[in-house]
Formats: sequence, C-alpha cells, structure tokens
Amino acid sequence: MQHDDIEAAHRLHEAYESITQQLAQVIVGQRQVIEELLVALFARGHCLLVGVPGLAKTLMIRTLAETLALKFNRIQFTPDLMPSDITGTEVIQEDKLSGKRELRFLPGPIFANVILADEINRTPPKTQAALLEAMQEHQVTIGGQRHVLAEPFFVLATQNPIEQEGTYPLPEAQLDRFMFNTFVDYPSEEDEFQIVRRTTADVASTVSPTLQADQIVALQGIVRRVPVADHVVRYALRLVRATRPNRPESPPWIRDYVTWGAGPRASQYLVLGAKARAVLQGRFAATCEDIRAVAPPVLRHRILTNFNAEADRVKPDDLVRRLIETVAVDEERTRGKLPELFRSASPGSP
Repeated sequence: MQHDDIEAAHRLHEAYESITQQLAQVIVGQRQVIEELLVALFARGHCLLVGVPGLAKTLMIRTLAETLALKFNRIQFTPDLMPSDITGTEVIQEDKLSGKRELRFLPGPIFANVILADEINRTPPKTQAALLEAMQEHQVTIGGQRHVLAEPFFVLATQNPIEQEGTYPLPEAQLDRFMFNTFVDYPSEEDEFQIVRRTTADVASTVSPTLQADQIVALQGIVRRVPVADHVVRYALRLVRATRPNRPESPPWIRDYVTWGAGPRASQYLVLGAKARAVLQGRFAATCEDIRAVAPPVLRHRILTNFNAEADRVKPDDLVRRLIETVAVDEERTRGKLPELFRSASPGSP
C-alpha cells in the first residue's frame, strides 16, 4: 500500500468507529451484524439477513443508510409483485406541443444506493430474478436500453426463517450473489432490557451523516488495495475446496453430509471480506484470522447439505465451524520474516 492508501485506510477505520457509534444511538447490541453489514458494504458486496420478526432488521438498514447519507428505498416483496415494480417501466408520453408520442422510462425503486428487499422469499422467482442483473452488473436493462445504477449500490435482503407457507426459496444462483448470509439472533437479556426501555419511552433517537456517497466509493477502492499474503489466499482456497464432496482433499464427513460445496465466488468473497475487516479494524493487511471470521457468513448459504445431514440435524454452520477447526494454515508462511506485502503496509512506510 502507498502512503496515501495508508492514510485513507486510517480514515476508513475512523469512519467505521464513527458509524458504529451513530448506529448505537438507535440500535441496541447486534455488533456482529453491524460489522458484517459494513464489511459487505465496503467490499462492494450484498447481504442477506436472516432472522425472526421483531429484531429491528429494517430499522438497522434504514439507520445505516441515514448514517452514510445514502439514498434508501424499501421494497416490500409480496406474491403479486412484478419485475417492473422493482426495475421500472417504459410508458407512452405525448408531447402536448407536437402531438408526438414517445416512450419514456420511469425508474423503479431499484434506483437508490441502499435497497432493502424486505422478505425477499415472499415473491416468485421471476420477480426475485429482477435483482440479479442489478446486483451483479449494477445496471438494469429495460426495452433493450441499459440504465446504470448510482454508486455505491448495496442490496440488503431480509428473510424469515420460521415461515415456509407462501414463500419461494431463493435459487442457488441468486443466493450466490449475496456476499454474506448474516444471522440476526435474539438479543441478550441486558440488550433486550435496553430495547424495551428505549422503545417504550417518548424519546426519539437521531443519527448524523458520517460519509457521503463519493467518499464511500473511494474507500471501497482502498479495500481492494489491502495486501494479502499468498499463504492467506491459499488458506481461503483450502477452506472452500474442502467443502466440495467430490474433491480428494475434502474430509469424510463432508462427503457424508454435503451434496454441493461452495464455488470460486466463495474464495473471492473470503479474501475481500478479510481485507475489508482488516482495514475496518485499523490494520493494513488481511490475516488468516480475518478469513476465519468471515467464513461463516460467506459459506453457510453456499453449502448444500443432503438428507443424511438433515437426519443427523447437522447444519451448514456446524460444517463450517468444523472446517475452521480442521483445515490447517500453510506452514510456509514467513518463518519469522515479514513478507514484502506486509512491510509495505506498515505504518510510516513510504
């Protein structure tokens, strides 16, 4: 990293601290969830939040958009929602002076910086697929015309894990577009006590904008330039390749419980997530510990378990946890010598 990049990384760490402090004025607890949201945001990824109703998922996302001074749109996914209700549509408009008619594009709610796809599994696959091009290419195509979305572009989808009636499970191809699958768990007793106190009192909490859109785009570029040593990349690859039951390096219990493992996109997101986590915490190089920290949200929705796993009540998280415990870090690290990548990222280096 160059000197300017290190200064920018310092600013990103300071911004992270400021953002979390602002969010804490409205959101009680959920520190891990907030960290994963910000890691995905600065790594240019998207996030799927899974949690039961009433855990402030929508409030958290809306408050995050306000803290980042970004345009926010919420789309409530329902069985009758159409793709054009998301992307927009073309309408015929008549010029009152000339009488000439022409098609005019009316942008849909997808044209914002932060999109909340609320209860995304309540709409049919045809409508779910309307998000695919936007999430991957940051554009939508209507009537053969491409319409570029404003940067940064961040999709946050929510899903209720306990209701299955009237829902349409996300296809594997769309699940793979989400960088993280984040679990929003019940709060601790003390956090729930604070939630009840705050929400039953006549007190309105507000947040102040911390970053503008152009600043966020610049900081996203910094994350890409965070150095990663080869042994860290190799470790990410071994974790992902070990999830594939047809590979000789996969453990026997993976072959027993897994039908399909994670693809190359998982390796990419492990490294990108590790980079973003490192710089958000004030470090200038990603480590194997960063890989392990982001492994559960990256891998849990990319491992397809079989009937044996269901019968033995083995969840993807159980498999990921076991992989982290068993997959070894490459011993050919540095043998007491700091790699060139890390030396160039040290504070005060030119």
